[in-house]
Amino acid sequence: MSFGAAAGHTCMENSDSTPLPDLTPAARAVSGLLGAVRDEQLDGPTPCPKYAVRELLAHIDGLSLAFRDAARKDLGPTTDTSPDSALPVLDDGWRTVLPVRLDELAEAWRRPEAWEGMTRAGGVDLPAAVAGRVALNELVIHGWDLARATGQDYDPGEASAAVSYEIVRPTDDDSLREGIFGPPVAVPDDAPLLEQVVGLSGRRPDWRPGD
Repeated sequence: MSFGAAAGHTCMENSDSTPLPDLTPAARAVSGLLGAVRDEQLDGPTPCPKYAVRELLAHIDGLSLAFRDAARKDLGPTTDTSPDSALPVLDDGWRTVLPVRLDELAEAWRRPEAWEGMTRAGGVDLPAAVAGRVALNELVIHGWDLARATGQDYDPGEASAAVSYEIVRPTDDDSLREGIFGPPVAVPDDAPLLEQVVGLSGRRPDWRPGD
């Protein structure tokens, strides 16, 4: 999860003139991918080298719980555990459970108070205004990962991609990226915004299984 890099973007604090991001389009885009994931694809590769499709799905499930509870300020095991503490394990009922958790995640961040004060996710304390944007970035990036790994189209929406861009773009202190994002992959300046986000996150926009 991209907590450290996002926390370095101090411009992410909310203001009266800045509308709160909406996680619903990205959550629905990810949820829309799930029904087409075939059982035989679960052990296949993804753009995340350490994750097969099943681990990627388990990671999406875990981040949905963590950031849902972060929005609610319901701090505990789901918000205190680092995503790197162990390889995530996919529950047998994921096809039923994961769409519900994605809906709950988006719903939790629709409340204005979710964006106020401090919260915690992945064992990291950070402003809620940052945490909500990190959650959205996680959906955008890992939704793209899942779509590429399973051969599906994916569109989280331009507004969602714009929030992700603000998180993954290089800053004056590139040490914030170390251990979080890979080295940026060059993409054309006129590439779609989502492809720019993917490249800045260290992924190849043309990645395919078997690469």
